[in-house]
Amino acid sequence: MKILVANLGSTSFKYRLFDLPETAGAEKGLELARGGVERIGAADSRVYATAGSARLETTLAVPDHAVALRAALEQLTGASGPLGSVAEVAAVGFKAVHGGRAGGVTRVTPEVLAAMEEMAEVAPAHNPPYVRAMRLVAERLPSVPLVAAFETGFHATIPDRNALYAVPTEWTQRHLVRRWGFHGASHRFVAERLGSLVPAPAGRPLRAISCHLGGSSSICWIRGGRSMGASMGMSPQSGLPQNNRSGDLDPYAVLHVAKATGRRFEELLAELSSKAGLAGMSGTSGDMRDLEEAVAAGSGPARTAIEVYVAAIRHWLGGGIVELGGVDAIGFAGGIGENSPATRAAVLAGLADLGILIDPAANEAAGTGERPIAAPSSRTAVWIIPTNEELIVARQARDLLAAEQQERTGGSCSSPR
Repeated sequence: MKILVANLGSTSFKYRLFDLPETAGAEKGLELARGGVERIGAADSRVYATAGSARLETTLAVPDHAVALRAALEQLTGASGPLGSVAEVAAVGFKAVHGGRAGGVTRVTPEVLAAMEEMAEVAPAHNPPYVRAMRLVAERLPSVPLVAAFETGFHATIPDRNALYAVPTEWTQRHLVRRWGFHGASHRFVAERLGSLVPAPAGRPLRAISCHLGGSSSICWIRGGRSMGASMGMSPQSGLPQNNRSGDLDPYAVLHVAKATGRRFEELLAELSSKAGLAGMSGTSGDMRDLEEAVAAGSGPARTAIEVYVAAIRHWLGGGIVELGGVDAIGFAGGIGENSPATRAAVLAGLADLGILIDPAANEAAGTGERPIAAPSSRTAVWIIPTNEELIVARQARDLLAAEQQERTGGSCSSPR
């Protein structure tokens, strides 16, 4: 079964095309192609793809995301493409961010789009472009099944003690104010891989902590493959400090600055989501590579920004150890998690008494792919796990279609989370 997974930006469209076994729950699959469209809305949009050894590229006018998807599919069905026809694509899966009342994995319907619009204020960088693009694609390519796999879905198992804010119940029930958690596809992938790589102790499920560290970062506490807590809360702007987003902040700080400066609340929120985080603290860049270079050159603000970031990660790591009653495995994913030995070492420094110890040589060694970095004496396994969010979304879309088919033929099957 061929599934195309779309990752949308306001003027961009990236995708990966997978060929998966049709059996729901089967894990193996093959990536047939990856590519995208740049400068959507311009007269010279770049449409590109890599399919095996073939490199495909053309330039044409792409006014919107529906045309971008059609252009990508036409490229994939060309002479060097992996598809014989568009009809071979069983579904387009979207790594959707915040569905609010519409969570988990679901067909894209007007009701789902309305639910996403309801949460647009808390996911302003993600939901509006996704809603516009999904609506266009649904209208102009009605024969292509569209599936939304929401990042919040993996966190549906978080118990109320870790999911609810201490706000009036009406806020939670009517306005959906709660800790939703994000990066669900990445945390799900890390949980699955750690479950395969690290044997669970006899008599109890594996206790794991997933550290997705990149331009956008979050921590997830996992027991037996199920999310038990997440650092991101009501919105993707929360939790750890991000590349250019503040992360957790006392809301009264915003009120204080608004009164002191006369600036509007919305203006300050926009600044907190675009000019804060590591970039705002360092005064230069939010990219960890730039920050590490700045520290090496003697920058105090860059050093402080990294220390604040690491301290926030350790705060959530410690909370996870307490919640889980210990930890058997820790996984590092994302651009920083995979590529910054200094960050990994700082996050786990001084934890030998808790049974967490990394091997400096293994941590510093150049390499790609999954690899363990724990010291031989460490009681906790520590792994670098290059995440694959698109593969998770493809599997979820496949499993949803399989469940629907089984229901149509008289069977019963649980819908994927």
